[in-house]
Amino acid sequence: MSSTPLPSGSPRSAEAVNEEIRALMAETGTWLWGPTRERYEQLRDEWVAAVRGEMTTAA
Repeated sequence: MSSTPLPSGSPRSAEAVNEEIRALMAETGTWLWGPTRERYEQLRDEWVAAVRGEMTTAA
């Protein structure tokens, strides 16, 4: 897992983060290495946190 801290400020929705992940994947042709891999891992961690937050809010 990435040890890079998540962005501070207002958390984005899981949907917004997912859109950015999809754009990154489309841009790179799904090849993830170096800085692209690091960015993907940051987005993945942000998405997981957003999903958990949305689940907590819904419960």
